[in-house]
Amino acid sequence: MKKKILIVEDEPAIADTLEYVLRTEGFETVCVTLAQQALRTLAAEDIALVILDIGLPDQSGFDVCRELRRTSDIPVIFLTARSEEVDRIVGLELGADDYVAKPFSPREVASRVRAILRRTTPLSPRSATAPPVAISTTAPGAQSLFEIDAAGNRISYAGIRLTLTRYEYGLLGALLQRPGRVLSRSQLMEIVWHDAEDSLDRTVDAHIKTLRAKLRAIQGDPIETHRGLGYSIRDKTP
Repeated sequence: MKKKILIVEDEPAIADTLEYVLRTEGFETVCVTLAQQALRTLAAEDIALVILDIGLPDQSGFDVCRELRRTSDIPVIFLTARSEEVDRIVGLELGADDYVAKPFSPREVASRVRAILRRTTPLSPRSATAPPVAISTTAPGAQSLFEIDAAGNRISYAGIRLTLTRYEYGLLGALLQRPGRVLSRSQLMEIVWHDAEDSLDRTVDAHIKTLRAKLRAIQGDPIETHRGLGYSIRDKTP
């Protein structure tokens, strides 16, 4: 079955070009021009990935992504005329998978679509949705903070199951495999975003920020920042 791509773009020339290229690459496409149309389509159809323009007539693409992330982990590529780094970071913090600035090559967008779908396919050996995760050992008298269900791609913290995006899960899994060890941003990028193109170092920081907020909401923040080096995690209590 062909994977279905939702294109949310109000400029017909851009939408038509993307639709043509993606169809020639073997995808099925659905095109809409408004944010509310996008949300209705996402609720009604089996969408594999969303190409989402930020500057929509009725709402911001950021608003669409924020609403989508309340219920779904469908991959999102932002498409926008803005190229400022702060906009890219905002998009990544909202849970976007990639960010393409106009003008762009439609073939490049298609390549990014394939790369994201490849690395988010369940059971892929190095997929960010299912990184190899091992429950860390703890010293005598210490209690583990985390419970990991690697088969179900679930992690619990202090007895409470975490609701994580694929990249938050990948980052937390990578850190928990090596409790106490400092992993640099480049190491984490290689583990979690191993084939991402043009990724920013701030990508890791953005997802660590959202991951920390979820951990703090339950029981403190076990992730430690090592300035200029990277991040580590504590996986035990005294």
